[in-house]
Amino acid sequence: MHPMKLRSRFAASAGGLAILLVGCAGEESGAAQDTVSEVTAFEGARLILGDGGQPIEDGVLLVADGRLIEVGTRGGVQVPTEAVRIDLTGKTVMPAFVDTHKHLGSARETLTDQLQHLAYYGVGVATSLGQDDGDLAFQIRAETIPDAARFRTAGRGITMSEPGRSEVPYWITTEEEARTAVRELAEREVDLVKIWVDDRNGQYEKMSPELYGAIIDEAHRFGLRVTAHIFALDDAKGLLRAGVDAFAHGIRDQDVDDEVIALFQDHPEVVLVPNMPGRGVAEDLSWLSGTVPPVELQEMQAASRDNPDAQEAFGIQARNLARLNDAGVRIAFGTDGSTPWSHHLEMADMVAAGMTPAEVIVAATRTSAELLQIDEVGTLEPGKSADFLVLDANPLDDITNTRRINAVYLRGAQVDREALGARWMAASSTEEA
Repeated sequence: MHPMKLRSRFAASAGGLAILLVGCAGEESGAAQDTVSEVTAFEGARLILGDGGQPIEDGVLLVADGRLIEVGTRGGVQVPTEAVRIDLTGKTVMPAFVDTHKHLGSARETLTDQLQHLAYYGVGVATSLGQDDGDLAFQIRAETIPDAARFRTAGRGITMSEPGRSEVPYWITTEEEARTAVRELAEREVDLVKIWVDDRNGQYEKMSPELYGAIIDEAHRFGLRVTAHIFALDDAKGLLRAGVDAFAHGIRDQDVDDEVIALFQDHPEVVLVPNMPGRGVAEDLSWLSGTVPPVELQEMQAASRDNPDAQEAFGIQARNLARLNDAGVRIAFGTDGSTPWSHHLEMADMVAAGMTPAEVIVAATRTSAELLQIDEVGTLEPGKSADFLVLDANPLDDITNTRRINAVYLRGAQVDREALGARWMAASSTEEA
């Protein structure tokens, strides 16, 4: 990976709204007592819903109990008289990001810190893809951590023997070993099954079609979906024929051809997570000053410079993404590694490859939530979790405006970005001392 990359819309009627807000809390002295949830009205912002449709101008979000209860235009949404009102005039609101491909820490303190760091930069869901051993990942998945992204996990991924690389994934050599690994993952109810189909530049034996075919078949028997790390065009074709559900990387060895386009179109439910490399161009990183100490940021800025080799590698993947997107392939979103702000770089890379900002936003929200089968996130609509960003500028005009975060709300609660940033900066000062 390039070093810079490591890093019913108008819903409820007044009557329906009342039903959502008022419920029976139990009985006291023989009489049922009604309780009214506190409602917060976010008013005046441009609302990007995450569904690819036109944004709602001068919009209103009603939030109660951590959920969106109504989404619409000012004047079209009835705001209860007792609601807390927050004026967002001039701002843009969009769903929090869903990252389907991360590799995060294996210790509770580290993982918690990473999930909070991701939330600071607007991620609502982060998925650890294939490097999680033991129970911690599943424990964290079941928890609600304040100021932190939700966590999803593929548990242990599946690969061929790779001495010298991670020993966390299952190393398999037979179909029975492949099926046994899947059955163990099914018992843990993983969110995806991750496989690697890559010889790492000739260093290792590549997983054969017989083996990955057995994995896919067994996974589907248990209702699990399989996402594949790939590099080569021919492997993408074989996996599509075998019924793979998603790709955790784009095709990187050469330009796509008509055959693979046809295979994708024959399998319209397959999702591509392009996971772009760095563009190999110098970038202004001053927007990271909130959590990166000045000395470290200065070093990062000095390292950000034009790189012709990286530009060539990016060119292959950019052309492939553009052609597959134009062909109607479902595009989702993932960034690899653990860098907490890499999703902002990835979105800019996807736009540079030829996708529109609106398409990239859908990929990073709704389609990624669909890939993970998380119904409660990904779009702004009634009934969903109130996971959204407040931005100071419109990312539909310039995708880098996703970096201009004014506030982050997860499960209806505002992430305390000021306290998190201060904590990280103080910790860095202590380490330097």
